[in-house]
Order: sequence, then structure tokens, then C-alpha cells
Amino acid sequence: MKGAARRTAEEENVMHIIQNRRRFMAGIAAGAAGLVAAPRLALAEPAPETTKVRLPVFAKVSDCQSPMYAATELLHAEGLTDVEFVSSGTGPDSSDWIGHGEIDFDWNYPLAHVLNIAKGAPIKVLTGLHVGCLELIANDRVVGIPDLKGKTVGVDGSTIQYLLLNVMSSYVGLDPAKDFETLVTPDAVQSLAEGKIDAFLGGPPTPQQARERKLGHVLVSTAIDKPWSQYFCCMLASTADYAGRYPMATKRVMRALLKAVDLCITNPEAVAKSAVDTGYASDYTLQAIRSDIRYDKWREYDPEDSLRFYALRMQETNAVTMRPQEVLDRGTDWRFLKELKREMKT
Repeated sequence: MKGAARRTAEEENVMHIIQNRRRFMAGIAAGAAGLVAAPRLALAEPAPETTKVRLPVFAKVSDCQSPMYAATELLHAEGLTDVEFVSSGTGPDSSDWIGHGEIDFDWNYPLAHVLNIAKGAPIKVLTGLHVGCLELIANDRVVGIPDLKGKTVGVDGSTIQYLLLNVMSSYVGLDPAKDFETLVTPDAVQSLAEGKIDAFLGGPPTPQQARERKLGHVLVSTAIDKPWSQYFCCMLASTADYAGRYPMATKRVMRALLKAVDLCITNPEAVAKSAVDTGYASDYTLQAIRSDIRYDKWREYDPEDSLRFYALRMQETNAVTMRPQEVLDRGTDWRFLKELKREMKT
């Protein structure tokens, strides 16, 4: 009898897991009509050359990547059954990891991809993902970016934050090398509250935390304010080796991730819940998806324009010497995106 009771408990546990998966997939299907046809479309294509894919994860500090964290079931449906989320590698950022071949795809800022390409990293930028995850938050002493002169700006220490801050400030005529100070702080919101900094540049969940505490105001939103809102905030790149050796797997990974991006518009609750349940996304994810990030632009915006814009800004600030057109020629591959735009019409 004890054995029978134990088997029953195990069966109930299995059924609970199955039901949870079914509920999530049902939510996905309800949120995106095109997903129902995805398995049939995948079956009509050649199988992926590999079932493995390695993706980056920054737990609870990069909520704009939540669609990727929620995409495991979609990747499985595409035949990518061995999905590994990598949380560390050679260097502090996923742009370093992909350059060392430690991940297969990188969801990152255009500046990160441009810098990698300029350094000779063997990557290919494949598509834009969304607009507007980054915000420049400031106290009442700062009304516009020019007011940063003589002030202190908090950063997390990453190369990418320095680059974007330099690009933004240089764009309005400031010299980031001498017009303001930067302070590396592990908690920008608390540093703003304590008056240690006058502003900070951050992505979700940091701006959402500041709003919850009614701290500061938005100086620049890359989702709303031009020119930043006219270009992608995050783009997807793969290693040149993965895209070259596994073209069908590359296309399937892209399709799964772009469907997850679409779901941020049609069913943000399902995406947020799935991402938070992984432990990778913060409790502010739903707020960021619903209100602060534009996931509806990947079909509309030209990813080449975004890379060209940031490559030119980085050249102007001496962050890179490579010409924008050379960046595009060396480090992009749009063939998969062109196919998927035809297939995934709204």
C-alpha cells in the first residue's frame, strides 16, 4: 500500500508539471495566433543541424531579455531541445562570451555588437529585437543632458554603459572625459536616494525600482526620445560559426525568440510569468514589458540603420576606428530575417 501511495503521489506530481506546461503553451497560443502553426511549419522544414543552443542570462538585472528567458518551450518546439543558459564566461559581459565562443547567441545593445565587430570578433548580427529598455534617470538638479556638466553620473562599471553615456552626452556637445564624473555603484537607485550621484543610466528593473520609490525623473527614455527611439536598443547576434554551420538551427532559434518578442505585445502576462518563474527575471518584468519597452518594432525598423547609427556615433567618439559600412559588411547577416519577415507576417 505504501508503494501504491508513493506511485500515486509521483503521478500527481507529473500531472502537475504537465498541466503547468499546457497552461503556459495555451497562454502562448491564445496570445499569438501564428504560433499554433509553428510546429507544422517547423516539420515542413529540414530538421535543425544541432539540437543545442547556448544563450546568455543575467539573473534579475536584465529584464529586457525576458522573452528569451520565456522562450524555452518555443525553442523545444523548433527542435532545439538542449537549451543552456550561460551566466558567466571570459569577461564581464555576454559580448565577451560570444567573442570567445562561450555562447552561440547574444541579446545585447548595438554598441556591444559594433565594438565586437570592430575588435574582429567572429559574430553576425541577425535582427533587431526591441526599442527602449534604457533610461537616463536624474534628480531635480538635472533638467536636460547638458545639465550633467559638473555632475556625477552612476554607472554599473560595464563598458557598454560607459559607451552609451559617452555617445548620448557627446551627441549634445558634452565632453564625457571632463564635463562630468562617473561613479561605479552597485545600487544606482540607492545612490541617487542618498545624493551620491545626480543621475544614472540603467535598464530594467532599475528605472522601475526608481519609479516605485518616486526617485528622480526620466531625463532620456530610449523608448520615447529621439533619436534613440528611432533605433533598436537590443539586437540579436550569433557566432559566425553557428550561423555558418547550422543555418536551419539559426533560423529556428530566431523564429522562437521573435515569437516570444511578439508575445510581449499579445500576452505580456504569460511571458512575464514564465520569465519570472525561471528565476532569471525580476518581479518588475511585467511592468517593463507592458509600459517601458517597445517589442513591436522588429518588423518595422531596419536593423542596418541601427547598427550604422551607433557605429557612426562610436566612430565620432573614438570608441572604434572602423567605418560604419565596414562594420555592416563584416558583421551582419540579414538572410534569416528576410525569410522570417515573409513567414511571420501579422
